[in-house]
Amino acid sequence: MEKATPKEKKLSKILREFAAGGVVFKRFNGEILWLITKSSPSKDYPQSYWRLPKGWLDDKEKGTKPGSLTIGLIKATERDLQKAALREVSEEGGVQAKIVKKLETEKLFFSVSGQKILKFVTFYLMEWLTNLPEGPGFETSEVAWLTFEDARKKLKYPSEKKVLDKAKEILDSGLQENLI
Repeated sequence: MEKATPKEKKLSKILREFAAGGVVFKRFNGEILWLITKSSPSKDYPQSYWRLPKGWLDDKEKGTKPGSLTIGLIKATERDLQKAALREVSEEGGVQAKIVKKLETEKLFFSVSGQKILKFVTFYLMEWLTNLPEGPGFETSEVAWLTFEDARKKLKYPSEKKVLDKAKEILDSGLQENLI
């Protein structure tokens, strides 16, 4: 039996990452609109796609490597998760929002450059407060405020569609009114 090379051993190891994000809504002309963002092409993800704003809990080297919270060396608190979710909504969505309710944590399994990653993303239902003057950051090429049906159609990942479904269900239940 052949032994695995060091590179093969590294690539067979599954990395864990922890992230947070927001499902942001706003009321406009009697309608509820939902914020989705289109990714900017990058080395790891050359194709743009529509998504919910989300990202790492922290960076080791500003935007290039995941930090201790992101890779699970330090257990994240609820405050850490909320802080990261609000930051990502600001950075990727170009908006300031407030958290209304924790939705759920999605588990995603994918590969980047041959590296297997198991990612846990905690999402929050958020209400839009204001647009930020600087707009979204470099990771976003476009933002859109859409009806539920249109936002759901544009989102690339089924797991994000599921989170959007849950957010709408909560708003439709009227529970949200009691929380604001």
